[in-house]
Amino acid sequence: MMKTALWLGAATAALAVAGCTTTGDTGVYGGVEGGATTTASTDWMTPVPKGTGVFAQASTLPFEAPPFDKISDADYAPAFEQGMAINLAEIQNIANNPAAPTFDNTIAAMEKSGRMLERVALTFFNLQGANTNDTLDAVATEMSPKLAAHNDAIYLNEKLFARVDALYKRRDALGLTPEQKQVLSLYHDQFVHAGTQLSGPDKEILKDLNGKLSSLETAFSQKLVAAAKDGALVIDNKAELAGFDAAQIAQAASEAKDRGMPGKYVLPLQNTTQQPYQTSLKNRATRKKLFEASWNRAERGDANDTRDTIEQIALLRAQKAKLLGFPDYASYTLNDQMAKTPAAAIGFMQKLAPGLAAAQKAEAAEIQAAMKADGVKGDLQPWDWQYYANKVYQTKYAINQDEVKPYFEIHKVLEDGVFYAANQLYGLTFKKRTDLPVYQPDVMVYTVYDADGSELGLMYFDYWKRDNKQGGAWMNNFVTQSDLNGTKPVIYNVGNFAKPADGQPALITFDDATTMFHEFGHALHGLFADSVYPYVSGTNTARDFVEFPSQFNEHWASDPKVFANYAKHYKTGAPMPAPLVAKLKKAANFGNGYGVGETLEAALLDMKWHSLPASAGKQDADSFEAAALASLPLDTADVPPRYRSSYFLHIWGNGYAAGYYAYLWTKMLDEDSYDWFVANGGMTRANGQRYRDMILSRGHELDYGEMFRAFYGKDPDIAPLLKGYGIAPGAESK
Repeated sequence: MMKTALWLGAATAALAVAGCTTTGDTGVYGGVEGGATTTASTDWMTPVPKGTGVFAQASTLPFEAPPFDKISDADYAPAFEQGMAINLAEIQNIANNPAAPTFDNTIAAMEKSGRMLERVALTFFNLQGANTNDTLDAVATEMSPKLAAHNDAIYLNEKLFARVDALYKRRDALGLTPEQKQVLSLYHDQFVHAGTQLSGPDKEILKDLNGKLSSLETAFSQKLVAAAKDGALVIDNKAELAGFDAAQIAQAASEAKDRGMPGKYVLPLQNTTQQPYQTSLKNRATRKKLFEASWNRAERGDANDTRDTIEQIALLRAQKAKLLGFPDYASYTLNDQMAKTPAAAIGFMQKLAPGLAAAQKAEAAEIQAAMKADGVKGDLQPWDWQYYANKVYQTKYAINQDEVKPYFEIHKVLEDGVFYAANQLYGLTFKKRTDLPVYQPDVMVYTVYDADGSELGLMYFDYWKRDNKQGGAWMNNFVTQSDLNGTKPVIYNVGNFAKPADGQPALITFDDATTMFHEFGHALHGLFADSVYPYVSGTNTARDFVEFPSQFNEHWASDPKVFANYAKHYKTGAPMPAPLVAKLKKAANFGNGYGVGETLEAALLDMKWHSLPASAGKQDADSFEAAALASLPLDTADVPPRYRSSYFLHIWGNGYAAGYYAYLWTKMLDEDSYDWFVANGGMTRANGQRYRDMILSRGHELDYGEMFRAFYGKDPDIAPLLKGYGIAPGAESK
């Protein structure tokens, strides 16, 4: 099943490159730091303000890690204001430089600018996603339109674009390295895509649209966190939790106590439609209540109802696309993705639908039979699926999750599974450290060492669910790798696994373990970054490429050698018995009709929203969603989409607008690559090094298609994907 990954805050995504995610520590005056020729007079230069406070200078901690023990919530707003002011002065000096534009005094200078803003933004947006509070939410609300305006001030700067455009037109004569030429081309495309060639009045319209969108996207994210918290299912009677084991009951009781409701039981919501608790709950009425709590979390008519917000976002995005010359927002967004066009992305997904529909029909028949055998009258409902699918799973494969979970203790999965696989493939080693400050007591930190023993980077892990944490799992950087700026990567992985009650072992499911491998695949993409320029470093890639390394890394969770190293009983240390391992392997594709189907439905729903032309006007969220789901080629009545419109964080707040298909597209790239590994000896250091050298270390230094073809030997092939999903070849065309 696809996992949510790579969280990017709305404002961070809006600041895609110049200003926030490009870097440089001190002001760049006409390219002095870049080595360019300057004029004798400096009267044209804008004075660059000096920053103050904890973010003004690079951290003195190892790898420039954030000094969380010195950062207070009150530091963020002034740091953002100062960072933007410094960055705008730097940008003005680049734009106004009377010297002829060179790569150093224009492109490299932009890449060096905005260091203070980058430090505060990367730190803030992680905390606001993973450990927020009212103060941080207020800062996000205040800063999001200002950051959008800041981004516009850079990319709508005509003088700056004139310098970039002049270099772009002479790019073949400049003697640039391949990476420099790519960075120049990407900057040029970004300026054009951002609207720099619009007329003056249209630029003002665009600025207004960007500001409104930034505010709305921030508001959506904040409402959704609150809606998930308030939408948790509260149970008064322990009997309603029939099917729960002692640990689950203790966890629900602990959750209630933490919320000031002793004597009750609380089932918090994860960000997906279906909830993990559904597999255990025997009481059909409780399952229905839990499903409806999830389905309706953001549609309760209260302050956290997101429907009007997403209706406005969809309309404004369509208007923005029209202003920029695109028929719809999907066309605007996919312009710089690997798929290139909505038609290519939709055509790819349509090839999956028939086979998945057939799989769903077969799964539904098995589940309906299980319900009938259990004496349940009536048709299969969405709240029945997980519970009876689990029963079918146990009947077909004789697997009991209570028997399986003791073999997946989270720390052992991390160190003896995730880390072990990285060692076998890439030679990495890891050392836990407790000398660095963290933003929450549960966060763990490790130094990562390369195969030659040198320090590669720093990793933070924040795995347990909290009410003040956004749902899902993600990766991002605190510090981005760049040879230009002399920085090594500082990366974090965030999860939302259910924290055990005090005194209970930290046991997770195999799906959770796979999520850990997934997010660490993103981390490897960042850790192995080996670029000069931050614009193309690490995970600074398209949505339909960035999920490729993470999904590929999931394969090693079930690799026999890796699995045997970490799947050991938390009490005895005994490896998982061979018969149980065989059962898990046999059951690997069980439920793909549902799991892949719900993802495909969500991806197509995303495309429906973002294929709206501006002329369609503001939609009614309920009516639009109902019509969109009814038009899909899958059974959305029994298998609802993984995310409903009203809580689809990826597309309304996390930068995946018209991009959720990327999880399926990159799964194709992943399966192709794994197929190559199997054909060439599997998990070997040589294969790992080749993958590192050709994919993981290259960021966006090359065109995505070119990069993938160089590794795989041909264009992406859907056949390994169908095989991986357990869909018979040719099923997609029947």
